[in-house]
Amino acid sequence: MLVISQSVSIPDDEIDISYIRAQGAGGQNVNKVSSAVHLRFDIHGSSLPEFYKERLLALKDNRLTKEGVIVIKAQQFRTQEKNREDALQRLQELVKSVAVVQKARRVTKPTKSSQRKRMDSKTQRGKTKSLRGKVQF
Repeated sequence: MLVISQSVSIPDDEIDISYIRAQGAGGQNVNKVSSAVHLRFDIHGSSLPEFYKERLLALKDNRLTKEGVIVIKAQQFRTQEKNREDALQRLQELVKSVAVVQKARRVTKPTKSSQRKRMDSKTQRGKTKSLRGKVQF
């Protein structure tokens, strides 16, 4: 059971975990042992509330397939257990991230003082650059 919040959790049977060989250099151990983890989570077939499903499907993320499946590959550690925990934690963070509602941004105007300071600094910078020219005799 993967706990997302007090009221939302994902049962273990909805998360498909398979073990594969890790990529990259590493010698004999990496060639013999399937320590990398492939985690697959189907959003459509999950028991998540509709709010979470809509937000997850709207994400622009490479880990999300066109069919609505989240694929996470974890191969950072040498053991299956640590890679499994890492993959589950990354899934948990992804689902938690969509639950946060972004605060609406209000348009504001810069103050007169900040506008004046900006123009003064631009003028000063222009003077500095003009002094870099060739010396006139």
